[in-house]
Amino acid sequence: MIFFVTGGSRGIGAAIVREAAQAGHDVAFTYRKSEAEAHKVRDEARRAAPNARVLAFPLDVRDSADVERVGDAVLDELGRVDVAVSNAGVNINGLAANLSDEEWREVIDTNLSGSFYVARQFLPQMVKNRFGRLIFVSSMGWTGVSGQVAYAASKAGLLGLSSTLSKEYGKRGVTSNVIVPGFFETDMTSKDMSDSNRKFWLEYCPLGRLGELDELSKLVVFLASKGGGFINGEAIHVTGGLDWAP
Repeated sequence: MIFFVTGGSRGIGAAIVREAAQAGHDVAFTYRKSEAEAHKVRDEARRAAPNARVLAFPLDVRDSADVERVGDAVLDELGRVDVAVSNAGVNINGLAANLSDEEWREVIDTNLSGSFYVARQFLPQMVKNRFGRLIFVSSMGWTGVSGQVAYAASKAGLLGLSSTLSKEYGKRGVTSNVIVPGFFETDMTSKDMSDSNRKFWLEYCPLGRLGELDELSKLVVFLASKGGGFINGEAIHVTGGLDWAP
């Protein structure tokens, strides 16, 4: 199978790229800023899976024309995309009354609109092939997080987006699902997770720890497999049993 992963140069996205390649799949992934980090992930995946084709593309998912340009380049290079994983995301902290228009658009356009653009780009050829997997990476923050109004709204929107796509395209062989991670040790949580939130998580999460990235990446690869073929329109919580944030 052929995977397309946005935000694949670090954190959850990088873990998905490596896992998919190691499972024998070809992978195209995108990055927004750091070419060096992207090439590092690409080279690591190629070393771990020498027979896999692993390609990195710069992409700003906020720009629908850029999504179309990169999507077309991937289809030209790899022939098709079977699994589209919308993982690229940003967060800007701020109480609702203090959040600027620009900050709101930055988060919504990246996390929600960008995910829609990616799905729209690959849906026609998935429908033509009568096979496709759309996977969106949300957050347990979709229920609301103090000081992260745009982030919570964008991650909640992914559930409505995916649920609708699952209904529209299920009969055409395309499934759509959302993964709802809890706290995992990533660049974003290291930067944005306060000491008090970390303490809260470790105290109240039934498993008493943060998640490990391969616990997410292996789930993504499973959803793409034959075994995941009847999972559609779901929000799969990978939270260690704690499904809310303060």
